[in-house]
Amino acid sequence: MSPTKRLGLAVIGGEDLVNGMRLAGITRLAVVPDERQAEEIREALASFAGDPGVAIIVIQEEHAAAVPAELERLREAKRHVPVVLPVASRKAARQLDARQYYREYLRKTIGFDIEV
Repeated sequence: MSPTKRLGLAVIGGEDLVNGMRLAGITRLAVVPDERQAEEIREALASFAGDPGVAIIVIQEEHAAAVPAELERLREAKRHVPVVLPVASRKAARQLDARQYYREYLRKTIGFDIEV
């Protein structure tokens, strides 16, 4: 049996998200305090996308909205990893029920409803 390659998680977002993930033991982190700082988001995204140890990049939804072209390029790339997963921030979570948010996200991503 061959050894399993361990792939990690990287996070791009504001201080609240990043600090929460740091407490959970995640070490690949990029704090970008303002979603309007697109250049910093691009740099962090490129760094994590080029890291062979990263399988999933969690990015705050508002930050993802600042770099749509880069995210589209990652999705269209022939590679399967990393997967980019936008997550709601506190701001967005207040506007929608979390179950509703992820149900809509899944519908957009895979094209049909799943009960969460």
